[in-house]
Amino acid sequence: METLKQTILTNWNFMRWLRLAIGAYVLVQAVMVHDNMLGFFGAFFLFQAVTNTGCCGTQGCAVPVPKKNSSKTEEVEFEEIK
Repeated sequence: METLKQTILTNWNFMRWLRLAIGAYVLVQAVMVHDNMLGFFGAFFLFQAVTNTGCCGTQGCAVPVPKKNSSKTEEVEFEEIK
């Protein structure tokens, strides 16, 4: 529950604000013209803004949050496949 609260309340960037504005505008227009499909798209954009997700699904296209202790780098091993 704490991570959901943290996701909603932190890391608001330009794209999140833009999705929120587009979602609110489209949802208001959907109510005004009584269009269910337009309302679905408005709700979809609002959902993306609130949860900080993109079109790819849960955290698929979200803006990555930098870790506080990310100074360590891991050694990557590669295996050649023939």
